[in-house]
Amino acid sequence: MTKTVILGVIGSDAHVVGITILEQALEAAGFDVVNLGVQSSQEEFVEAAAANDAEAVLVSSLYGHAKQDCEGFHQRIADADIDATTYIGGNLAVGQDDFDETRSFFRQMGFNRVFDSETDPEEAIEALKADLDMHSTESEQEGQTVSV
Repeated sequence: MTKTVILGVIGSDAHVVGITILEQALEAAGFDVVNLGVQSSQEEFVEAAAANDAEAVLVSSLYGHAKQDCEGFHQRIADADIDATTYIGGNLAVGQDDFDETRSFFRQMGFNRVFDSETDPEEAIEALKADLDMHSTESEQEGQTVSV
């Protein structure tokens, strides 16, 4: 069964390369990806998740202002009665010195998983498969290749 994920760059951030690579890797792994692109608002994430009955919402931010851009994000998701796993990744805070503190902050905001900008797409995909309880057969695994 195909799982739908919403992917985008939140706020005023215009960094597109990372989500393009992630989109290709997610599609190669069998996900149905709705890519919102860059400079996406919280409302766009919520509307896309609701319209597509998404199982996961993946938020990217590289310009360091994710704390401000994500304030109230999970309340909007809850208000829309969306039951989706949420991830965030990138360079999430200006002057980010201790990623453990950054991870803790975003986990407290409600994100299920938090990744830094050095995370390999395969690591995030494996986490997503585990979180969404996706199991593939051995023959399906042999047929999957990811090229980015």
